[in-house]
Amino acid sequence: MKKFKVGIAGYGIVGKRRKDCIERSEYAEVVAVCDKSFESSGVTDEGVKFFSTYPELLQEDLDVFLVCMPNQIAAEVTIAGLNKGLHTFCEKPPGKTVEDIASVIEVEKKHPLLKLMYGFNHRYHDSVQEALKLIRMGELGKIINMRGVYGKSQLITFNQPDWRTDRSIAGGGVLLDQGIHMVDLMRLFAGDFVDVQSFISNGHWGYDVEDNAYSLMRTNDGIVGMLHSSATQWRHRFNLDINLEKGSIILGGILSGTKSYGAETLTVAMANPDHDGGDPKEHHTRYNNDPSWDEEIKCFFEAIIYNKAPENGTSKDALETMKLVYKIYHADSEWREKYAITDPDNL
Repeated sequence: MKKFKVGIAGYGIVGKRRKDCIERSEYAEVVAVCDKSFESSGVTDEGVKFFSTYPELLQEDLDVFLVCMPNQIAAEVTIAGLNKGLHTFCEKPPGKTVEDIASVIEVEKKHPLLKLMYGFNHRYHDSVQEALKLIRMGELGKIINMRGVYGKSQLITFNQPDWRTDRSIAGGGVLLDQGIHMVDLMRLFAGDFVDVQSFISNGHWGYDVEDNAYSLMRTNDGIVGMLHSSATQWRHRFNLDINLEKGSIILGGILSGTKSYGAETLTVAMANPDHDGGDPKEHHTRYNNDPSWDEEIKCFFEAIIYNKAPENGTSKDALETMKLVYKIYHADSEWREKYAITDPDNL
């Protein structure tokens, strides 16, 4: 099988990680990249062409286009890839605002033969996949509530570029940058949240983007979700408790390149409140590998090959997740007025 020729726009930490995933794939090879860090064009020792701008990259003979760009330009570059006739994969978040992803969807409609997918790799972690399987089996009953915490010790960690603290580029802080993964997972498990209350703060680090977001949300089915996205979590933390009618599922830790979020575990507790005294039997699984990046890009290529919709990360997924992020922003009246946040349901 002939391999897809891939170009990557944005060759920083994430772009390089995506290149590694593609190189491990049987379906594709990276032939060109672009990044503003390149002062001129050229060819790497591996034979990969490089450019300083994405229009130059799009002049190459490509089949697939990966967008790993800052938030304020992600939608623009995604649209350029689609209009060039390329299957396009864009990292989260899908843009700086809800309007950004909405504009992409309008262009996507004009290219029905092309595949568009967004990178929400947490959906592909083994613990998440197993939890989803258990919930869908129904043995634990329906979900009652969820509590999610995703936190790190600063707004910028592990040599990330500092644009994440610039509202004009990023659009938001820790919630839009990292917490969006937890928002997406809570939607994956519970469906869409319609009633949202929140408190947003930038009181510690002092940037014009949030360093903490606290939210209480409810679906039409009555599932309640509690979310805390934080950049003042001094010990990095990922934790999602899912309480159901007959037990609980607890996702603790998440495997990452930095290994700073602890061991990735899945704990399943079978409730028997009349006999267990609030200390039920638990089944505990620890995961040692993170297949999420490779599995996600594999699913993207297979969607192209077999001409099917992506299983995850569709533009609709990206739109609804972005809308929920902005509902959380909008629900805090002080934050809404300070930064002129529009109700995403009225866009």
